[in-house]
Amino acid sequence: MLPDITISTVDLDRIDLMLDRLPSAQAAARDALSDELARAEVVAPWDMPPRVVTMRSTVRFRLDGKESEWCKTLVYPKEIGDGDDTVSVLSPVGSALLGLSEGDSIQWTHPDGRTLGVEVVEVIYQPERAGHYHL
Repeated sequence: MLPDITISTVDLDRIDLMLDRLPSAQAAARDALSDELARAEVVAPWDMPPRVVTMRSTVRFRLDGKESEWCKTLVYPKEIGDGDDTVSVLSPVGSALLGLSEGDSIQWTHPDGRTLGVEVVEVIYQPERAGHYHL
């Protein structure tokens, strides 16, 4: 059973444009994210629930049910920084995080066929919650 996901109209429009421009070498990532977006509830940015992972949210999460946690900001591929504090929405973890709420978990298939478990612990910063609707 997949958890419900929510995405803003702004994020959906930007992600759709990005996916349309991806090279065929990234077809697996494109298709996985497209499938996820197809089942999302889409809302206006100002109607976004405050505990949902949106683009440019900073989120604390666990992988595969382990105790250790990661804290990263979900970004577009071109925004990946030099540090280790961002995760691309096209990565398996990034695609899995998008649209989940605090406490949600999902099993995501990695491109090599492995299953990756992702659990959202806390949405530390969400642009919509901060009133930043068009970042």
